[in-house]
Amino acid sequence: MIRPVGSLDAEAIASIYNYYILNTIVTFEEQAITAGDIRSRIDEVGAAGLPWLVAEDDGRLVGYAYASQWKGRRCYRYSVEVTVYLCHAMVSRGWGTRLYRALFAELKKGSVHVVIGGVSLPNPASVGLHEKLGMEKVAHFREVGFKFDQWVDVGYWQKQLNDIK
Repeated sequence: MIRPVGSLDAEAIASIYNYYILNTIVTFEEQAITAGDIRSRIDEVGAAGLPWLVAEDDGRLVGYAYASQWKGRRCYRYSVEVTVYLCHAMVSRGWGTRLYRALFAELKKGSVHVVIGGVSLPNPASVGLHEKLGMEKVAHFREVGFKFDQWVDVGYWQKQLNDIK
C-alpha cells in the first residue's frame, strides 16, 4: 500500500534513512538523524505544497518518496527534486518503481513541469530505477562529495511531467 506520510511515520523513515547515512555513499549526510529531524523535513515538504508518500508491506513501512523544491528562486517553481529510499532489505522488489510512479502521478496533478533526481555514483540500482521511469541523464559532476575516505561523483536525471505555461 502507498499512502501519504503521517506524523507517526517519522521514526521508521529515520531508521530507513540512517542505514544509508551510516553505511553507503548514496547520501552525503554523515551523522544519523532523529525522528524529529524527519518531522521537520516532512513539514517543509508539506509547506511547499508537495507530496511525501510512504509504502507499507504487511503494516510495516518499507520505503518513502517525496518531492522538494529544486531551488529557492521563483523561476524554479515548476521544477522539483525527487527522492526515494527503501528499507535496505526491500531493495529490488519493485517498491522504488511503485513509489516513484505514485509520486509522479501526484506531481502531475499540480503545476510541476520537470522532476530531477540526483544519484551518487556509482549506483547501478538507482540509475536503473530512474531510467526505467523515463528519466534521462543530464549532468555528471565528478568528485563533488567526499565520504568514507573517497571522492564521490553525482549524476542528475530529469523528466518532463507537464507542459505548464
